[in-house]
Amino acid sequence: MMKFRLRDGNEVTIIEATKEYAQRMIDFYNVVGGETDFLSFGKDEFKRNAEEYQEYIETTRLEQNSIILLATIDDEIISIASITSSQKVRMKHVGTLGIVVSKQFIGQGLGTEMMVRLIQWAASNGITNKISLVTREDNIHAIELYEKLGFEKEGLIKKDNLINGVYYNTYIMGLFL
Repeated sequence: MMKFRLRDGNEVTIIEATKEYAQRMIDFYNVVGGETDFLSFGKDEFKRNAEEYQEYIETTRLEQNSIILLATIDDEIISIASITSSQKVRMKHVGTLGIVVSKQFIGQGLGTEMMVRLIQWAASNGITNKISLVTREDNIHAIELYEKLGFEKEGLIKKDNLINGVYYNTYIMGLFL
C-alpha cells in the first residue's frame, strides 16, 4: 500500500487489486466509459460478470510480469492502472499498459503517479523490459504524459476506432526499460 496527495490535497491510497474489488472495478469501468470517448469501451460496455473478473484478477496477481493497481480515496476507486503480459516465453518481456482515471480527478497528478508506479514496478520485476500502450491519435494530453515519461510513438493504426460514425486513428507507443 502506498499513499500520496493529489494537487487538491486529497489523500490517495494505491493498492494492488484483489478479487474482493471485482464488482466495484466493473462498476467503475462502466461509469468512466461514459466520461470520455478515449477508452476502448463506452458507458455500461464493460461486460464482465463478477466471478469471471475475480478469476482474472487472481490469475493476474499470480503472474510475475502483470499487475493491476487501484487508486482509492476513502476506499472509493478513482483510478485503475495495469500492466498485463503474455506468459509465452517469446512475449513475456513486453507488458501492455492500461490506465483509466475518473474524470473528476484528471489534472490532479493521479495519472502521472499511477504511470510512475507501474513503470517502477515493471523495471524491478526482473522480466519486463518493454512497456507498450495504445492511445487515440487525438488524445493529446495523454500523449504528452506518455512522452514525458519516455514513451515513443512506434506506429499508427488507421481507422481502428469507430465512435458515433467517426473513425479515429490509434498510436502504438513503447517504453524500453
